Amino acid sequence: MSNSLDNSGAEIQAYDDVVRAEAIESLLPMENRPEPRVATNLVIRVWGMGADGKPFLQNAEARNISSQGAKLSGIEHQLTPGEVIGVQLGEKKARYRVVWTIDAGHLLKIQAGVQLVEGQQCPWTKELTQAEEKPAPAASSPPTSGSSKNNRRFERLKLRFPLELREERTGSRMQTGATDISGRGCYVETMLPLARGTELNISLWIESEKVDTTGVVRACDGGVGMGIEFTGMDLASQERLQRFLEKLDSESKSSTAPTAGS
Repeated sequence: MSNSLDNSGAEIQAYDDVVRAEAIESLLPMENRPEPRVATNLVIRVWGMGADGKPFLQNAEARNISSQGAKLSGIEHQLTPGEVIGVQLGEKKARYRVVWTIDAGHLLKIQAGVQLVEGQQCPWTKELTQAEEKPAPAASSPPTSGSSKNNRRFERLKLRFPLELREERTGSRMQTGATDISGRGCYVETMLPLARGTELNISLWIESEKVDTTGVVRACDGGVGMGIEFTGMDLASQERLQRFLEKLDSESKSSTAPTAGS
């Protein structure tokens, strides 16, 4: 009898936690939800820097999703709104910015609303296509201004690209690789990124030629990575690097494309 009462009490508490979380979420601002969400329950990997300043890596759930954001549940670490975290579904990874968090109780733990960082590719596009019942909203509009064309000129590409970074002040050296890169800068995934404003000497290779330049850390996402701007390259060098990156991207896509008859 005692066990039955204990189980009933736990079920009631779990139900109360869910109702409370939904009530709190209903009061959150809607401007960060520009499109309908698809209800789902995807098991994902989440990593980043917790509010306690310690890196974390864990499994969680994406309970509803869109091409630009999601509501995550089951997070065991306090998060700070505005911080960037990494999210992985299968082999696809992306960076998301935390918009809001709530303590949803012992069942759902920490819930967080997250928004896709600009320039990142949504990791659950396939799941959205399969799950949505309504016609999908247009993903983007064609460029209508000169500024859009200029942005496309240095499009970030999802490439593993080797780099050597040397911190100017301390001389410390890091052999690493960018996870996305353009002629103007790159993003390096690391659990311990350098502080924003750190000046770097950078070595990279275009074909067989070693290119030395300088850079500055412009974005520091604790437990996730850092964004680096190439500051020592003139426009001609940036365009040359961009052409080389686009060539690598095209070759990579060609090598992974299915052959006719496969």
